[in-house]
Amino acid sequence: MRIGLFGGSFDPVHYGHLWIVMAAWEQLQLDELRMLPAAQSPLKPGGVHAAAEQRLEMLRLATGGTDPLIVDDRELRRGGVSYTVETLRSLSAQQDGDEWLLIIGSDSLASFPRWHEPQQILQRATLAVVQRGGDPPIDYTVLQPLCDAAKLRRCQAAEIQMPQIELSSSELRQRVAGGRSIRFRTPRAVEAYIEAQALYRAP
Repeated sequence: MRIGLFGGSFDPVHYGHLWIVMAAWEQLQLDELRMLPAAQSPLKPGGVHAAAEQRLEMLRLATGGTDPLIVDDRELRRGGVSYTVETLRSLSAQQDGDEWLLIIGSDSLASFPRWHEPQQILQRATLAVVQRGGDPPIDYTVLQPLCDAAKLRRCQAAEIQMPQIELSSSELRQRVAGGRSIRFRTPRAVEAYIEAQALYRAP
């Protein structure tokens, strides 16, 4: 099987995340796409704002009824810092022989050499980098010391084309804290959940 992986804090999930995964599903011709909420991102020391179970529930509300998408909570169950290489080892142990495509933003590609065991990640998965409209061409030279030329070409071939999306989880949190609307920035079910749980409100 050809399986896409898209991780993040999803704090909260928004339409930008959902556009990316559906573009990846179509363009990469995936058999399955897993969204993996992180317990704690190693490159975001500030941590998350909503609890793990709340972020997980928002992700399930946002993706419910969308057959290609699977919400995979293994990083939350594992706890601690969520290292991608450990997730890939866990997935490979369960589903040996599948092809893994790790969906990341171009900003994450720039920092990829600082990830935990980046060479091991590239041995187990192909990077599928999101190219947003209006951004400069993606610079893959950061991968040259970490993999061979054949893997580099596979990463370049897996590039995902997307329009420019001006949405972020931090913006949604700021809007909620300021008493402003987040309508049409996230699915209505997620918006209602944020309201019901009183998430992201200013102290």
